[in-house]
Amino acid sequence: MDLQTQVEKKLCEDEHLYFTRRFFKPRMGFKFMVNWHHEYVAWLIDQVVQQKIPNLVINVPPGAGKTELTTNLLARGLALNPRSRFLYLSFSQSLVEDVSSTARNIVKSEDFQRMWPVDISKSTDAKASWKTTVEGYEAGHVYSASMGGQVTGRRAGTLDDNGFTGAIVLDDPLKPEEAFSKNARDNANRKILNTVNSRKATSDTPIIMIMQRLHSEDPTNFVMTGNLPGDWECVSIPALIDDEYIQTLPEHIQKLVPRDVERDDLGRQSYWPKKETLKSLLQLEKGGQDKTGATVSRYTFSSQYMQKPKRLGGDLVKSEWFGLFDELPELQWRAVFADTAQKTKEHNDYSVFILVGLGVDGKLYIIDLLRGKWEAPELNRQAKEFLNKHKAFDWCTKPIRYMKVEDKASGTQLIQTLAKESEIPVIPIQRNIDKLTRWMDATPHIENNYEQHPEDRFVMVPRNAPWKPAYFEEVESLNAQMTHDHDDQFDPTADAIMEAKMMMNYSPPAA
Repeated sequence: MDLQTQVEKKLCEDEHLYFTRRFFKPRMGFKFMVNWHHEYVAWLIDQVVQQKIPNLVINVPPGAGKTELTTNLLARGLALNPRSRFLYLSFSQSLVEDVSSTARNIVKSEDFQRMWPVDISKSTDAKASWKTTVEGYEAGHVYSASMGGQVTGRRAGTLDDNGFTGAIVLDDPLKPEEAFSKNARDNANRKILNTVNSRKATSDTPIIMIMQRLHSEDPTNFVMTGNLPGDWECVSIPALIDDEYIQTLPEHIQKLVPRDVERDDLGRQSYWPKKETLKSLLQLEKGGQDKTGATVSRYTFSSQYMQKPKRLGGDLVKSEWFGLFDELPELQWRAVFADTAQKTKEHNDYSVFILVGLGVDGKLYIIDLLRGKWEAPELNRQAKEFLNKHKAFDWCTKPIRYMKVEDKASGTQLIQTLAKESEIPVIPIQRNIDKLTRWMDATPHIENNYEQHPEDRFVMVPRNAPWKPAYFEEVESLNAQMTHDHDDQFDPTADAIMEAKMMMNYSPPAA
């Protein structure tokens, strides 16, 4: 081994960020773009490897590069000790397989083997599970699985007390789209407590959980409120940082944070200006779309970007009262219910169109939902496009019977316009009772004894609908004091529920 390789080997063993950068470029063809938060996370991982931090929780914004750093921990851990054993778990099976496969390829690479000639067993060399051999015997391993998968018989760490011997890594243990499901949150937390924690070879085997905050009752909260044994350290990295936050960082990290960058009126700057501009983050903070086109609500920004999930505290409707469906059953009828805003300014409500259908199974299916802030004539155009989108029907989707719109403000002009231009009847709704009373009439039908009969949910929502997270966020926030931000999605839902119940109980007069 030449002198340069010896120097690189020592740096890789001592510094996680150096190892990450060293093996990133040969694999990807370009340099790893380092920001101060990468230095921070890598240093924290070093503290775990050096057994200075027993267990670690790191909360970072989406796209912060967390998976790259944890992927390299698997490979570096085997460089430090080829007998190391890792469990790598996430909500996503494809993610853990990609991570495991990438770590395996790093270990197999010529550069790695030149420094650490670690053998990989040929008998167990799959994406999700592979082992190392030492002196001809299988020794270390990397096993990856989804949070819903089986980890029985697999352990992280070893009984060897000679330094670092592996870890359990939880990379996003809760699926963001399921954050508003109490059952999903409870399942993830229960898995961490009953299954994951028992997979440690010794009580000193570290757990590293790295995720974006999703809910006030997510796994970060579960772990940091004393539900798991051992000492834990939690570090949060928000997307918008200010001087007060910077001063909480370790001194050597504070020096890495740039100060000569753009700031807003509150003195905040982007945590990573080269990737996330201050302007783009401020737009997301108000509610908008991220770079992938996904909708980011204010709650989502507060949780996933700022690591400060609001306790919604709604006392009317719970997201777990809704059922989820993958495919529509045969329907008896379909209808559209609309709630139009009076104004389109930032603080005003949205306009919403919701398509529902009553299944032959007696359940109400929310088929599609469109939400936005539009003034006429754009409101009229959006309404017509929504109707045209769903006009066609087949064996399971009956024709749209009508659209019902509240006869007030912008809704009145929409009714007048569509009455002339739409083939589908448009029926005005006269609301003579207050919102809270209407909601209280509708909510018992959603709850529908869900605890006693969880399979018998009345209102069903598409499992993978892109609008589902924002919808559940709204219903979770509704409260009797009317201090919530918006109720525009639930208003037409309540109309649809009462309409469905009325029609189910209606019997035509005898001839």
